[in-house]
Amino acid sequence: MGVVVQKYGGTSVATIERIRHVAQRVKKTIERGHQCIVVVSAMGKTTDELVHLATQISKFPSQREMDMLLTSGEQVSIALLSMALQGIGVPTRSLTGWQAAIETDDVHGKARITSINAETLQHYLNQGEVLVVAGFQGSTNGDHGGEITTLGRGGSDTTAVALAAAVQATCCEIYTDVDGVYTADPRTVPKAQRLDEISYDEMLELANLGAGVLHPRAVECAKNNNVELAVKSSFTEGRGTRVKEGSLMERQLKVRGVAHDLDVARIKVLGLPNRSDCLSVLFTDLAAAHINVDIIVQSEHEAETMDVSFSVQEKEAERAVNVLNQQQDKLGFERVIVEEGLAKLSAVGSGMVTHPGVAATMFTTLTDAGIPIKMVSTSEIKISCVIPREHTEAAMQKVHSAFGLDAAKVEV
Repeated sequence: MGVVVQKYGGTSVATIERIRHVAQRVKKTIERGHQCIVVVSAMGKTTDELVHLATQISKFPSQREMDMLLTSGEQVSIALLSMALQGIGVPTRSLTGWQAAIETDDVHGKARITSINAETLQHYLNQGEVLVVAGFQGSTNGDHGGEITTLGRGGSDTTAVALAAAVQATCCEIYTDVDGVYTADPRTVPKAQRLDEISYDEMLELANLGAGVLHPRAVECAKNNNVELAVKSSFTEGRGTRVKEGSLMERQLKVRGVAHDLDVARIKVLGLPNRSDCLSVLFTDLAAAHINVDIIVQSEHEAETMDVSFSVQEKEAERAVNVLNQQQDKLGFERVIVEEGLAKLSAVGSGMVTHPGVAATMFTTLTDAGIPIKMVSTSEIKISCVIPREHTEAAMQKVHSAFGLDAAKVEV
């Protein structure tokens, strides 16, 4: 019946009891006739605890050594789950990222998968073994042995999808602590509704904009390789949400979901010379430091100078300012201002492109609630507003209601 890839997050394997529960779920998959690859994250808050240990040693630890440290969390999980499966009569083999032949580039902490040797995986599967693979990690192809790398937070999702693509799995099931993808985070918007299906493009936007149920790179990988995803709860039985190619049928809902991101800061570069190459140089320097820039707003005050504002993750704001200050003589700007304590609120839906008035509804809703809008970004299927962080919960609930998602029939 083909290969099924299952991924279990840290919450799903947080305790020995939960690991045993996962083992029983995997056994049922095998009994239905599937071959199975299981990808697991570190147990519970293990990764956070390891990061805390590192910061007690060094304020700015080496990214290479951080990769060596953080990958140990997943190795504990794969060994324990493999033992639990063997204890109920399921032949297994636990594999680290490098043992699973997951090859990456050499960007420590944010590595990208470049290739996977599917023959190695299929060999073990054909021997009747369940493969329990450490998520979030891989290795470079070095002349003297590969360097261990990590894929960044949430990278276990990416590992699972990439493995599913490599072995041409029939489905990649992502098990988490929620029973699917919702129109908003139910913890913030109690009236949020579960979606039966959602398109790759809509899910990718929601994931990029703060919906934490799936990692953006995992959705991108699934879309590029046409891997159908199923987001399910590891604690309950249910259909969950299917993520796949969008239906050609015209949707009634112009907005399918609302997302928020609390990790936002705005950086203003004032008095930048109004030269044709200034923006290119500025953002090239930030890219070279692996700093992701999101919303960009340019404003000209005089013919000779301009101001540029852009948003970054708040945790990267200090590093971004340091990069800019180091290049001040080259760039020629007057000063840099940082504004923290912000959030990004976004509405997503493929129906936006054929339904006018989405921006007007969002702006009117926020304005009527007395919520300032500091930056705006739009595309064919999303609109985002940067607002003060303290207004996030109220803004989410009001916007969710304004687009008719509270009581909407959200199934495709």
